[in-house]
Amino acid sequence: MLLADIGNCRMHIYDGKSIIQLSHEEAIHCYKDKELFYICVSIETKEKIKDFADWIDISDHLHIKGEYDTMGIDRKALCLSHKNGIFVDAGSAITVDIVSSSEYQGGFILLGIDTWLKAYKGISNALDVEINSHCSLTSLPKTTKDSVSYGIIASIKAIIDKNSSGLPIYFTGGNGEWLSKYFKDSIYDEFLVFNGMKTALKENKC
Repeated sequence: MLLADIGNCRMHIYDGKSIIQLSHEEAIHCYKDKELFYICVSIETKEKIKDFADWIDISDHLHIKGEYDTMGIDRKALCLSHKNGIFVDAGSAITVDIVSSSEYQGGFILLGIDTWLKAYKGISNALDVEINSHCSLTSLPKTTKDSVSYGIIASIKAIIDKNSSGLPIYFTGGNGEWLSKYFKDSIYDEFLVFNGMKTALKENKC
């Protein structure tokens, strides 16, 4: 069974063992004639693929108690992956969603790391730096790069910790692996969305 998580920039294809990341055009070219179950947040791409005979949109099968009308389908998939937890998708935006006893409790959306960095650059070229993904939070920085990195990482950590309530914290997304190291006993899992999709397919006997 092939599963696809179609984002705004990339298409993530899961074959049951590993994830392949492709541009929308590459994925369509390679998989157009293969049976595939997908969720999609890109309106433009969804229009392109809606008539593919072997591509099945399973969005209508993904539901969690407590969800709201405009909740992103990728966030629903994350929340279906485990019955309890805080789910952090650290991509172009950082989404944080909380689930307890299989019921959605709410969540929030933060700027992604790249957007933070662009904002600093917009203030001054002197603040045009890359993130230090190993920046220490135990002492105050003494370089510009670490000062910016500290400000970003400590802000993200503070709001997630404030809402943790002792639940396990699951990370996914492009910046998820290194960001997870700032949280005690957190779990990085690149398959979270696909685990949620599989749960929905199983519950709906698809």
